[in-house]
Amino acid sequence: MSEEILVNVTPMETRVAVVDNGATQDIHIERAANRGIVGNIYAGKVVRVLPGMQAAFVDIGTERTSFIHASDIISVGNNGRGDRNRHAQSIRDHLHDGKKVIVQVTKDPLGSKGARLTTALSVSTRYLVLMPQTDHVGVSQLIEDPAERERLQQVLAEGLAAQDMEGAGGFILRTAAEGVGAEEIRADLRFLKRLWAAVSRRARGASGAELLYEDLPLSLRTVRDLARPSVERILIDSREGFTILQEFCGEYVPEVSGLLEHYAGERPLFDLHGIEDEIQRALGRKVELKSGGYLIIDQTEAMTTIDVNTGSFVGRRNQEETVFKTNLEAAAALARQLRVRNLGGIIIVDFIDMQDEEHRRQVHRTLEKAMSRDPARNKITGVSDLGLVQMTRKRTRESLEHTLCEECAVCQGRGVLKTPESICYEIFREIMRDARAYENDKLMVLAAQAVVDRLLDEESANVADLAEFSGKTISFRVEPTYAQEHFDIVLL
Repeated sequence: MSEEILVNVTPMETRVAVVDNGATQDIHIERAANRGIVGNIYAGKVVRVLPGMQAAFVDIGTERTSFIHASDIISVGNNGRGDRNRHAQSIRDHLHDGKKVIVQVTKDPLGSKGARLTTALSVSTRYLVLMPQTDHVGVSQLIEDPAERERLQQVLAEGLAAQDMEGAGGFILRTAAEGVGAEEIRADLRFLKRLWAAVSRRARGASGAELLYEDLPLSLRTVRDLARPSVERILIDSREGFTILQEFCGEYVPEVSGLLEHYAGERPLFDLHGIEDEIQRALGRKVELKSGGYLIIDQTEAMTTIDVNTGSFVGRRNQEETVFKTNLEAAAALARQLRVRNLGGIIIVDFIDMQDEEHRRQVHRTLEKAMSRDPARNKITGVSDLGLVQMTRKRTRESLEHTLCEECAVCQGRGVLKTPESICYEIFREIMRDARAYENDKLMVLAAQAVVDRLLDEESANVADLAEFSGKTISFRVEPTYAQEHFDIVLL
């Protein structure tokens, strides 16, 4: 695979796109006024314990109080180490109103919900994750070679002894550590030792809700987390941002320095690579497939639904073959759409019905293979009795739609409007109510152009009958600023 990472930096926001063989796979957006807080560590204060929900609300100094569940609280023994297999039995065993807690954000605030918290703290570098409350040492599951896994564990053990960090906590060797030498691992260990000492000092001195550790900004997280061996280059269109990345890579990830390139072209970087068009397409419901089929993607509060349709694709042999090819193409396309749109939670896919059991298995395998390249944790179940594929995808930040858009002020997020005919009949009912309640002889209807046009044309006979029945003189006026569903009746 040939991957490129494109970084677009402005004073207001930073945008990152991961492009694989010309196709956009991931889009990340971070705005200066509203940075994500996943990975941040806070000194917080419990404001309310909810035993019935086995949860508590915690003030960490953000706009909305954050949320922690009993399953996210690790039991800490006398040695200061936590046991991940021994979670709190009752939230009241560990938290009470007013208690000071050290927590880490695992999910950004989503919609009306506050951030999700955990007491299982961790901090990351390029090659390592430090978990100071555990003794567990592990290796990323994506490193499959047993010899390499054993070598990395040996290098880590020697590094811990050399840095006098034995007993400092648990560690996970990240995927990027594959093939890395001992000196690089030791450099990360030295950095983590200094970093955690600083966090611990701040935690001891914190008197209220306070930020103790802030994760890196998006541009720096990009080279730390996304610069995999398959990445051929990292293009950044800001001279200042390029300099910052060079300094960061030189100190922490020198092997990435050679991938950095400053883009100084006149045409905007995201325009040149088609990312702007991809973002616009990712905000629509309909996704066209090359064959002529298409997907319909609907995002709701509880889940995301994806419907697969053959569209204009008629195939060449028979209907079953046409359906099978459309579903295969849709499986690969929807996996990419989930990443680009950053859709998470419960996802229901309604593939076109297939009679052949082998075809169903192949479509399911294709979907699993496509999702295996997704860095977000996901799980795919088999085909349900109703022919639906159910899956989950870990969600830690807002979707692209929720980041860039807001609820429509006209339809309040329904996505549909009442017809002018429906509004006319609502107006008639309102006039009848006003006729019984008030003695005025005249009234005026203020409404949108389409509604007034219908009242004076198709509904003119009904308006005349209503005026005669109510004994009122009815007049109309167009209000250009009114939405189609908005109207007022003024008594004259």
